[in-house]
Amino acid sequence: MSVVDGRAIAEAILASVKNEVATLGRVPKLTAITCAPNFETKQYLALKQRKATQVGIELVVLELPFETTTSECIEAIEAVAPETDGIVLQLPLPSHIDRDTVLATIPQHQDPDGFSFGEGDAACLPPVVGAIAVIAKQHHVSFLDKDIVILGQGRLVGKPIASYLQKLGAHPTIFTSYSREQVEALKRADIIVTGIGQPEYITGEMVKEGVVIFDAGASEDGGVVRGDVHPDVAPKASLFTPVPGGIGPITIAVLLQNLVSLVGSQIENN
Repeated sequence: MSVVDGRAIAEAILASVKNEVATLGRVPKLTAITCAPNFETKQYLALKQRKATQVGIELVVLELPFETTTSECIEAIEAVAPETDGIVLQLPLPSHIDRDTVLATIPQHQDPDGFSFGEGDAACLPPVVGAIAVIAKQHHVSFLDKDIVILGQGRLVGKPIASYLQKLGAHPTIFTSYSREQVEALKRADIIVTGIGQPEYITGEMVKEGVVIFDAGASEDGGVVRGDVHPDVAPKASLFTPVPGGIGPITIAVLLQNLVSLVGSQIENN
């Protein structure tokens, strides 16, 4: 059984990003837009800022009030676009804001989060997908012809990873709600990817020996960050990504890597 050290992988990526930034000839700028952020969101943004500073990237956070409308959120993106290299819309947003309409406003060449993934060859690989791809490569995990189950179809995890796996020729089964079919599919699965944000939802008796676990779910439970998969699954898994310390740190590194790639492409095209 291998437990993934996401922090070590992230630091290796960040070291490479720092070297790339040094060759650009200027400081890349990333703007993160957030609306009425909760405690966890503020912590995550602070972590992004620390990692951006570590590699020589300027990260500016624009915090909008809860009352912000969809139109005002779009206007904020349009206002910062001319003066930044990348725009991150920090999810979640208040329910009264049309998330998808706002996300569609972010230009593809300024979208390090890869929300436009699948809509053009220039789109970045979404950070969670990039993290899973890096882990799979380092640990020689193949997705082809494997029985793959994805829990959730959100914009950050389920939807992009399903699209990515389908591009690789895999045929994942996606579940968005509890059912008997889901329970049976989990027990058969060779690979499970989850990002539903339900603390320790998957337990040891729900999976088979040798399963590969990519846990991209993280939620606060009693003051502790927990993944979707209970730690007691780890001994049964051939590969296990813990929470915290698994996929999470790598996603920030991939986000910054994406930004530098976008900046490099813009420099080449000018």
